[in-house]
Amino acid sequence: MNLNQITVMVRDVEQSIVFYQKIGLQLIVKSLPKYARFVCADGNTSFSLHQSDQPNGENSAWIYFETSNVDEEINRLINLGVVIDVMPVDQPWLWREARLKDPDNNQIIIYHAGENRLNPPWRIKDSV
Repeated sequence: MNLNQITVMVRDVEQSIVFYQKIGLQLIVKSLPKYARFVCADGNTSFSLHQSDQPNGENSAWIYFETSNVDEEINRLINLGVVIDVMPVDQPWLWREARLKDPDNNQIIIYHAGENRLNPPWRIKDSV
């Protein structure tokens, strides 16, 4: 099995399209006012937006986008006017990450984990 797509709920699909294009996603479906879908720049994963009148609460989605250079990507976003909530920092789980929010308060994490994403030193060994 492979993860194909994540869909998040947003109030204004058109406004969110602008945000997600800024952070580097490529728009492939635009079905306003209810839906939009993007493809990630690296790989085949898609990401979509679905219009909802329900506000996102404090338990909104946390969406992770990996890049090879977090600092460079965050500087690019700052230059585009994107507000960064937490600047890049090395985390104890061996990832470098920065945090920001989309227009609907969904948490966006721009990070780099490399080999540690799937194979951290504390990974459970396969039982065979």
